[in-house]
Amino acid sequence: MKDFSNASLNRRRFLQFLAGSPLFATTGLPAILKRGGEGAAWAADVAINTDIATAAQALNVFDLEQVAVKKLPVAHAAYLATGVESDATLRANREGFAKFQIRARRLVDTTRLDTHVELFGTTWPTPIVLDPVSSLRAFHPEGDVAVAKAAKTRNHLQIFPTLATSTLDEVVSARAAPVWFQLYPTSDWNITQALVKRAEAAGCPVVAVTVDNPTSAGRETLARGRRLDARNCVECHLNAPGAYFSRKPMFDGLEVTKLASPLADNLSWDFVRRLKASTSMKVVLKGIVTTEDAVLSLQYQVDGVIVSNHGGRGEESGRSTIEALPEVVDAIGGRIPVLVDSGFRRGSDIFKALALGADAVCIGRPYVWGLAAFGQAGVERALEIVKVELEITMRSMGAASVRSISRGFVQRV
Repeated sequence: MKDFSNASLNRRRFLQFLAGSPLFATTGLPAILKRGGEGAAWAADVAINTDIATAAQALNVFDLEQVAVKKLPVAHAAYLATGVESDATLRANREGFAKFQIRARRLVDTTRLDTHVELFGTTWPTPIVLDPVSSLRAFHPEGDVAVAKAAKTRNHLQIFPTLATSTLDEVVSARAAPVWFQLYPTSDWNITQALVKRAEAAGCPVVAVTVDNPTSAGRETLARGRRLDARNCVECHLNAPGAYFSRKPMFDGLEVTKLASPLADNLSWDFVRRLKASTSMKVVLKGIVTTEDAVLSLQYQVDGVIVSNHGGRGEESGRSTIEALPEVVDAIGGRIPVLVDSGFRRGSDIFKALALGADAVCIGRPYVWGLAAFGQAGVERALEIVKVELEITMRSMGAASVRSISRGFVQRV
């Protein structure tokens, strides 16, 4: 994953592959440029200069995506872009926002905006949270540390991934504040417990358990991208037992030779009970999308939920999280925090989620595009863009504070 040579060739191959993929069929444009109707409405060969030389020149997060695709090896770009099978859920996450319109209010004084939110007793100046994304050094040499520094500069809550390629201590030091810990539970309770204890020792106040990704199978976009990548990737993708975990610092010193995957397809609600009993951290379930599971979350006394379908990477349900959000919010009834992720690209997307009852919104791909494009500066620019867009939406729709954004601001089309 360290060899970034032949980037132009890799990019051309990736775009050629995308031109023949199901993502391409509905738009006539390479999906990496215009996925689900988002981004620029032109193809790469249109005579419009879209190149930007600095992060500050990005007008929206899709500008950062353009630069990222040009710089990344094709397999890495495919890893970031992939959904499951025909990528229907990935597209649905974007298309779902068009099913909700914002009802603008007038004659509201928005001179001073209040965007702060409170989560588990900590106040944050913005409801925008950095989702956990694995293997960030595949997109930039500074990886998770660059993201942590950007989160510190912009003062955002950050969730650290189990499969990070930097150590948790490095990230906490760079962030200069506690981070939440995302847990892939694995099929081995001893390893799971060790991961949880390491997060506790690092001062993480919350563990967010991923329950929406029991398998990474079916990621066809990734598989096709790998076939197009001419690099020798053996250095980073060894076949030896446990080799996958040798580059993931959270597993240092653990017996992983018999561990085939960090994912677990044997999770049950009994695991939630067991985890609650074994940790002092708040337990949040990441991947709740139905009334039934929201009710069970309350019964099993979890401390919060994240409405998520893993950015369309963990299932092919064809259902967006923005459409799932209202039923989860209604079932929770304000008793625990409800966050949401998957497909958020614009400040107006975030506004709609807040109006539907989310306490905060997590973003993933947009800040990774920034990371791949310009490192820390790109992450900061991605965060700045979505926050400014949220503030513009609040002002134009007549909402002076996050607390004032209620369901009356949206209607279902």
